[in-house]
Amino acid sequence: MRGAPTILHLDMDAFFAAVEQATKPSLRGKPVIVGGLGPRGVVSTASYEARPFGVRSALPMAQARRLCPNAAYLSPRFALYRRLSDVVMELLAALSPLVEPLSLDEAFVDLEAGTELSDGRGPREVGERLRAAIRAATGLSGSVGLAGSKMLAKIASERAKPDGLVLIEPGTERELLAPLPVRTLPGVGPATAETLRRAGIATVGETAAAGEAELLRLLGKAHGTSLYAMAHGRDDRPVVAERDAKSVSVEDTYDVDLTDRQQVQLEVARLAGRCAQRLREAGRSGRTVVVKVRSYDFSTLTRSETLRGPTDEPAVIRESAARLIDGVDTTAGVRLLGVGVSGLADFTQEDLFAQATAEREAAPEAGSGEAEPAGERERAEPRAERRWIPGHDVWHALHGPGWVQGSGLGRVTVRFEHPGSPPGRVRTFRVDDPELEVAEPLMPVAAGDGRGAEGQSSEPAMRPKS
Repeated sequence: MRGAPTILHLDMDAFFAAVEQATKPSLRGKPVIVGGLGPRGVVSTASYEARPFGVRSALPMAQARRLCPNAAYLSPRFALYRRLSDVVMELLAALSPLVEPLSLDEAFVDLEAGTELSDGRGPREVGERLRAAIRAATGLSGSVGLAGSKMLAKIASERAKPDGLVLIEPGTERELLAPLPVRTLPGVGPATAETLRRAGIATVGETAAAGEAELLRLLGKAHGTSLYAMAHGRDDRPVVAERDAKSVSVEDTYDVDLTDRQQVQLEVARLAGRCAQRLREAGRSGRTVVVKVRSYDFSTLTRSETLRGPTDEPAVIRESAARLIDGVDTTAGVRLLGVGVSGLADFTQEDLFAQATAEREAAPEAGSGEAEPAGERERAEPRAERRWIPGHDVWHALHGPGWVQGSGLGRVTVRFEHPGSPPGRVRTFRVDDPELEVAEPLMPVAAGDGRGAEGQSSEPAMRPKS
């Protein structure tokens, strides 16, 4: 635990939804929900306008639609989110060589390892300058927490939301932590919280008051010792510079061994959904799905399946995990279940299919000496069906840049606007309209200068995908 608030935690505000609002003028100030739009999709991010309706991350999309039917429901644009994340992470790297990214929109920074403090600036000034730099570079807002430990810095950034900064002064930790729910502490999941609840412990203050011996009795030596220290505000975990993750996984330990087969299957499906969400938050995909099972006797086994290509689709990961757990005998009792994805990449299987389709369309017909003229090929073969995904970018030869509001019954509805324009008009086309193309996303307009995060003018260039 440090004697000065020199650990910074940055959390971008409703990042995915905020990017959509920044690039779609008609959605600014309105409820926006980003996530999987299929029948088993979940919410990745809800804008602050959608949260009063009860919409939050990881909520089933079907439930979100019931709670907030008038919101804009959009499919994620991870390529754009990664580009903006790179801009933010570069600003953090300018503060210190010790930056620990947690996802596309969240990171710890060790200010003691940088030069900002040695130049005479205090932590609060550094944090405020960072927030201003992020807004200037991206047009987006981020919340900053500053404290003497990672745990407290993260709690501070939560209290700062949205678009604020909170600094926890050394010596005030116990008073701040005491009334907070015990789930606030790192490492306290549903199972640990339930164990503590049954012992009459619900807050961090009650956890500290219970004493180390009682926590060891309830949770075991390693977990009990760690929790006791954190309940007193002590957290010595260092900020670890970025390392290339080789896998993404989630797991839960159960207070009572699971013996019901259907319950095991439901838990595996739930864990697979959480794993897919973490993949998407990190802007990654993977091709090998792994299921981990720890039995009542603490013996542990893993089963894995390698897919044809990388994916971040929750349904694909769930189906693979379900096949894997079907081959494991769990009747004697399961103490722990986990689902992970390895073989990480920055693209998905959908990208591979698109690439393969493009290659087939570009290649001459087998056995012919030369390629047909493009016009002859289009008359001889139907145009490849394009996917019009809600929220994704398009370009029209006459109307310019826009985004898909929806499609169905052979029609696609497009709102024509761009990050630097006023809210635009809506027009409807046939799904096979030859003048409508899938396009690359445009960056948001940065604050104050009318230019995007990479110096892009608010007047967009034509950017259809090739």
